[in-house]
Amino acid sequence: MKVLIAPTAFKGCLTPMQAARAIGRGVQQSGWRAKPVYLPLADGGDGTLEAFLAGGGARHTVETVDALGRPLRAAFGLLPDQTTAVIEMAQASGVARLPRHMVGPASALDASTYGTGVLVRAALDAGARRVVLGLGGSATTDGGAGCLQALGARLYDGHGRELRAGGGALAGLARLDLSGLDPRLQTIELVLATDVRNPALGERGAARVFGPQKGAGAPEIERLEAGLAQWLAACAAQTGRDTREVEGGGAAGAFAAGMMSAVGGQIVSGAQAVLTYHEFERVMRGVGLVVTGEGMLDAQSLQGKAPMVLAQRARMLGVPTVAIVGGVRGSEREVLRASGLAAVLPVVTRPMPLHVALREAEGLVEAAGYRLGCLMALSGQSFKLRRR
Repeated sequence: MKVLIAPTAFKGCLTPMQAARAIGRGVQQSGWRAKPVYLPLADGGDGTLEAFLAGGGARHTVETVDALGRPLRAAFGLLPDQTTAVIEMAQASGVARLPRHMVGPASALDASTYGTGVLVRAALDAGARRVVLGLGGSATTDGGAGCLQALGARLYDGHGRELRAGGGALAGLARLDLSGLDPRLQTIELVLATDVRNPALGERGAARVFGPQKGAGAPEIERLEAGLAQWLAACAAQTGRDTREVEGGGAAGAFAAGMMSAVGGQIVSGAQAVLTYHEFERVMRGVGLVVTGEGMLDAQSLQGKAPMVLAQRARMLGVPTVAIVGGVRGSEREVLRASGLAAVLPVVTRPMPLHVALREAEGLVEAAGYRLGCLMALSGQSFKLRRR
């Protein structure tokens, strides 16, 4: 039997393919006679670039800056058609690219998506006519303003001075000039791949829901909310595209809403985009079991995260899905009932601190794959006994 092994990244320790290979090794060591097929999975955040490039293509490394303007090298991918570029926003503007001690109230206000704009420009220079932007894991709440500044936009305060970088400055926006934007942005197809449905503003908006994850306290959240409102109103006034209430517009600190308003584009499910690109129905031919995985399975996983999308697509084809996870938050029974998963196997088998689990992640995930293989081999033997 073929088994499709398609996990997402285990944040902070394993990429999607590293996790997939670890599960596969465990399955093969178990004695279960199954043929692993690997499909690294992502939903717009960590691992999106790797997930797309698993089907071929080239990785291009660029000199850019992180969310606080510090130089770094980041990559984008050019797919085999030579006209589709994949950019994982977290590569340049991700919170994981910042030292932990630098993530706090100040960085929440100052973080900018300028570095992501540098990657977009490099992709255009490489000949991209379609740009897939994976939105997830960002350190920013600037509505994509920094990205657009890197591509030629100009933002001024009431004294005619250009605004400094970051979402904290946007409340002082008095004039927006989009006339200098790279003209190629008007001719490309822009796809914004995400796993959230939150709008840009309000109680479910980018600042209030995701700001605390990026170091923002109550005062910073209010300032960021005011800045996003000012920024998106200015974009709508210039382009006629009002994206303040668009579902998913709050992705990556309202990056999705800002880009859609300023230059157009469409929001799509990141997980669906990856599965469609890899022709999921074709990959599933002959597959009898799907194994997925992620770091933490919880209520948020049910809101469009890749493992749930995968499980639902597999169930439509009559194939069960098992998840190997770092942990389960909340009621495992309720999560299973709502997710479409057939079973969940946590990788941690003894009490241990988080830093130890992260350090030993590869071995723990491999051992979980081994346990799954043993269970599957046992179920196969039981079926043979029953038939006798």
